[in-house]
Amino acid sequence: MSRRRPGGLILAACLASLSLPPMTPADATASDARLQPVAFGELEGWAGDDHGAALRAFRRTCEAVLADLPPLRPASAAHDLRPACEAGLRVPDGEARAFFERWFSPARVVPASGAGFLTGYFEPEYEGALEPGAGFATPLLARPDDLVTIPQGETAPGLPPGLQAARRGIDGVLEPYPDRAAIENGALGALARPIVWMRHPSEAFIIHVQGSARVRLPDGGVVRVAYAGRNGHPFTAIGRILVERGEIPLPEMNLERLVGWLKDHPDAARDLMRQNRSYIFFRRADELDPADGPIGGAGVPLTPGRSLAVDRTLWSYGLPVWLTGELPRPEGAPEPLARLMIAQDTGSAIVGPARGDFFWGSGAEAGTRAGLTRQRIGFTVLLPRPAPAP
Repeated sequence: MSRRRPGGLILAACLASLSLPPMTPADATASDARLQPVAFGELEGWAGDDHGAALRAFRRTCEAVLADLPPLRPASAAHDLRPACEAGLRVPDGEARAFFERWFSPARVVPASGAGFLTGYFEPEYEGALEPGAGFATPLLARPDDLVTIPQGETAPGLPPGLQAARRGIDGVLEPYPDRAAIENGALGALARPIVWMRHPSEAFIIHVQGSARVRLPDGGVVRVAYAGRNGHPFTAIGRILVERGEIPLPEMNLERLVGWLKDHPDAARDLMRQNRSYIFFRRADELDPADGPIGGAGVPLTPGRSLAVDRTLWSYGLPVWLTGELPRPEGAPEPLARLMIAQDTGSAIVGPARGDFFWGSGAEAGTRAGLTRQRIGFTVLLPRPAPAP
């Protein structure tokens, strides 16, 4: 997602979502879902969760909310969270469950399909270099100075609907930004400043999809890269294209199979990746502590197993979300899922009121689990209560 989403997805858009069937209009629109108020006692597994872990993730978003810091990617307003945030910063971890029960009211989201969808994403970790050469030939680019981001929900005059970024022409009129193929062919010229070079185009593409990465340098150092903008063209799921072509069976589509196909078919892979016209720009995130996750759409570091990417047009960052169902394991039976997550990210593929993207963490193991995650889940939002009267 893209995230990532940002981190996610970037994202934005998560690779695991590529193996899902297309969402129906009923799944993708809030008007076709209903909120069903429930009691905390009706939430399956509620008493057994680690509410302190959820509270620690919640506080990270609260620090940004209370400081009025702008998010990386704007979302629905979070003003109603301010009273809960003020209280949450003062509550000991041991009283976390009581805090959530006092300051929030659960409401189950019931889409027309009857269940929510959960996919997974992660922060990739690949080898790279600060200069091209020695096998490192694919750049991650910094945000160009001429990129103009169009605010969420707005359409710029003269541009096709759906474009989320543009560039200003010589006459001052906004025009569509170059797409992936044009950028890779040099359309940005000197505006395209590489910040790091990757060994394989497929690895750079995965970083685009996930929205962040840890890049291991030849000298042993690590550079963190984070989402800094996108060219505004719609995201296209290349995994779905491979499934439709019969290249990879739907039940077998996951991150490892996708990356393997891209590396085994380099010429066809270039053409396939260019069908996703969306292109992500990055910045070095040198301010991040090595123990921190990548920066999500809310503008704060993500927490593995507690940060959730949501549809930012429907839900505000910082909103607690209770998920129930199962999480996949690489081997053996799935593990039960009954966990309080915090909405801290978004992604262009994360569309709908009961749609979530689960942040697994960093590295190969997290990538494996993210690639397996495509579950039907129960999706319950914890809506903030008004501040109690003084």
